[in-house]
Amino acid sequence: MSRLSSRWIPAAFQLGAFFLALGFTTVILLLAGAPPLEAYKQIILGSFGSTVKLADVLVAFVPLLLTTAGVLITFSAGLWNIGVEGQVTLGAIFTTWILRLLLDTALPPWLIIVFGILAGMMGGALWAMLAGALKTFGGVNEIFGGLGLNFVATALTLWLIFGPWKRPGVGSMSGTEPFPEHLWLPQLPGLRLSPFALLLALVAIVLVYVLLQRTYAGLRFKAVGNNLKAAFLLGLPTWRYMLLAFGLCGALAGMAGAIQVEAVYHRLIPSISSGYGFLGLLVAMLIRYRALWAAPVALFFAALNIGGIQLPIVLKLDSTLSGVLQGSLVLFVLLVEGARHRFMEKRARAARAEQSA
Repeated sequence: MSRLSSRWIPAAFQLGAFFLALGFTTVILLLAGAPPLEAYKQIILGSFGSTVKLADVLVAFVPLLLTTAGVLITFSAGLWNIGVEGQVTLGAIFTTWILRLLLDTALPPWLIIVFGILAGMMGGALWAMLAGALKTFGGVNEIFGGLGLNFVATALTLWLIFGPWKRPGVGSMSGTEPFPEHLWLPQLPGLRLSPFALLLALVAIVLVYVLLQRTYAGLRFKAVGNNLKAAFLLGLPTWRYMLLAFGLCGALAGMAGAIQVEAVYHRLIPSISSGYGFLGLLVAMLIRYRALWAAPVALFFAALNIGGIQLPIVLKLDSTLSGVLQGSLVLFVLLVEGARHRFMEKRARAARAEQSA
């Protein structure tokens, strides 16, 4: 098999998966009696039709990229960190706690903002390591442990909003009392986008790429993920690397929660994670755990999320149609990836048979 063909075959299969997902979504639109081309046009206009909409896409892109960066670490260690949603939430809770604690102090606002982000990272890391401890020491599968902790995080958020941190005189689903503007991450004039939040997300994915591709720690994460028993027999402290993977992922998810508080909502709200944890899992699966592709694919998913808002406004369609496209894209990529592996195995067997003949 030539080097050129071995390089283009995976790309052809991935392109085929995209068109299959597009075709599936088109069929759904036709069954709903909606014009597919107009629906796709509205999604594009809703994402990139103006500077404000582009800024909104980047606002969604930041926490999505952070959660994707985090789950890439746990995926490399062979761990399904489904609890990343709860880790985003705990990051938001810890950030809100620190901002409330330091609100009336003499500390400069920028330092309080930094403390808030660090507290969010700590909260996410601690919550993730709790799931890791349940797995490594308690034998609880990380999927079930993570899902359980997600429910606990949601319940804790509601208790804080309607209890100790409720607005003066009333508890409201709109969240806690908004923080004063000097405790917000600075935003571009007239836009909701904070360039500092965007910079943090981009730096994070670069660091994760370097960690997984250019360091011994990344190699050990992959060794643990590929064969836990073999890594243990070779002398790797497997439980430590599993906990470290959880902690790093939780820290990045907690940073996403902190940014949701300091740069987007400026308070704690019940649905502070906005589903970015689960969406980050989808992005990581779609890119087959390669950090190099995390930013462009996360941007594409963020654009679908924001652009989908146009569908009920213009075409009277449910905005979750963009979620159908996202989910079907991941599904078809996984199916096509399996087909590609079989195709490559058949080609390799044919090549060996030809050489032996």
